[in-house]
Formats: sequence, C-alpha cells, structure tokens
Amino acid sequence: MKPHFHKVPIASRTSFSIRHDKGSGFGTVWHYHPELELHYLIKGTGVRFIGDNISNFSDGELILLGENLPHTWRVEEGTSNSSVEVIIIHFLPNCLGSELLLLPEAYQIPKLYEKAKRGLLIKGKAREGIIPLMQAAVNAQNLDRLIALLSILKILAEASDMETIASAHAFYKSNDSETLRLNKIYAYTLSNYRSDISLHDVASIANLGITSFCRYFKLMTKKTYNDFLVEIRISQACRFLIEDKLATEVICFECGFNNVSNFYRHFKKVTDMTPLEYKRKYLYKTAPELI
Repeated sequence: MKPHFHKVPIASRTSFSIRHDKGSGFGTVWHYHPELELHYLIKGTGVRFIGDNISNFSDGELILLGENLPHTWRVEEGTSNSSVEVIIIHFLPNCLGSELLLLPEAYQIPKLYEKAKRGLLIKGKAREGIIPLMQAAVNAQNLDRLIALLSILKILAEASDMETIASAHAFYKSNDSETLRLNKIYAYTLSNYRSDISLHDVASIANLGITSFCRYFKLMTKKTYNDFLVEIRISQACRFLIEDKLATEVICFECGFNNVSNFYRHFKKVTDMTPLEYKRKYLYKTAPELI
C-alpha cells in the first residue's frame, strides 16, 4: 500500500524528537518518514499495520521502526484516541553524527538500523531496560538527552530478544489523492469487517470499477483485497480469543465469517495455529499455572 510521506516535527536546537502523548497518540494515515521510530505504548488497544504485517497491539508494547517503513496504528473500534498514551522517539540514523556510525566501537548500530527496516518488537530484558530510559528522556535536557538516546541504542544494538514484524521491507511514494483513497478503503474495512463486504461496495468507496479496483489494490498492497479483509478479521478474532470471554464459534461470526469451518481454515492459514492452540499459547505466556 502506498503510504503518505510524513514530516516529523523536530524542534530547533534539538537533534531528535521525543514526545509523551496522552489522548492523541495515533494518527490514522498510512505513512512513512526517514526517521527511525521507537514507539512505547503505555496504554491502548487496537490494530497496527507495519509494512505487510497486520497485528493487534495492547498495553506495554515496545517497537522500533526503521527508516521509511510504512505504518499506522488504529485504536480498537468503539474507543477513541483519548484511551491512548504513548512515548515516541523519532531520530535520523545520523542524528548523533555520521562519524559515530563509522567508529569501530559502534559497529552494532548500523546492523541494528538494517534490522529495524522490517520493524522490531522489543521483548524481555531489553524492553525492561529501555522503558525507564525513555521515560527519563522525556524531560532530559542538553547532554543528558543525548546520553539517554545513546544508552537506548546500546541496549537495542546488543539485544537478542527481538521479533521481526514485517516479512519484507517495502517503500513507496504516493500522492495525496492515492493516500486519501487508500485510507478510505482502510476505514471502511475496519468499520464493516463484521458484515459481508462485496467488491462492489469497496470498489465504490475507491471510486473504481470492480476490475480496476482489484488490479489497483493488488498493485498497491501486493495482496488481494480478500486476503487483506481476512487478515483484518483474523486479527480481531485473535483479540477475542485473548480476552477469553466468547466461545470460538461465537467469535467466528462476530468477526464476519459465515461458517465455522471457513473460519478455522483461514485462522490456520494466517497464524499457523488453530484457535485453541493460539489461546493456549497466550494463556501459557500470561498464566502458565492455569495450563
């Protein structure tokens, strides 16, 4: 999907941006920027789109996005950005000086930047060490600000407990009309995934004929619209399974699938697990004594 270029505001007399947002942490536009982005979600739930990956997000998630990696976050349907709290650091690869990246002692940093081009979910001790540094960096001044960023980069560069998010790095430029069209498709799909969405309906939203829409969407996203819709529905099903309040058969219809066998087949294809395996895996992580 062709993203919109976003100009990250960086205050004068500073080398990078850090902000602590409460109530307005997310935009809704699919976008990219040349800055890397370290994104700590203090509070919020919904669906995130990073590169070619569609996944749920929830409280406590820490992610590093590489330069020009397209992304957007959308809060859970029925909630608003008022329920979101985030700390976000934006920094150019050479914000601490191009010479730093050439120093033999800093050889791990360029490797980190390369890995981040596919997005990294930070876990374990690295996450535990980075969060307090980000919190302190919000109000840090002068050299303390630079030291905080360098300390964060040290932990990231040496970390092994990280999960790659996107399967491939894709970068495109788009014009404003394409951005508007694709965001309309996104918004319509996220609002109506529980219902039967016909190609005629979504093509009309894009102001295209069905054949032209299918060709256009495949060109922009490298996947069919039906595949995209299934991924959205499965991401919502995963959230319901984690909440563990509804039976799997009920979740099937809540997420827009018209029969249980079809739901199981798509769930296995997208997650490589059955719904029961997915639920057991999550419950084991959060409360192994219950398994």
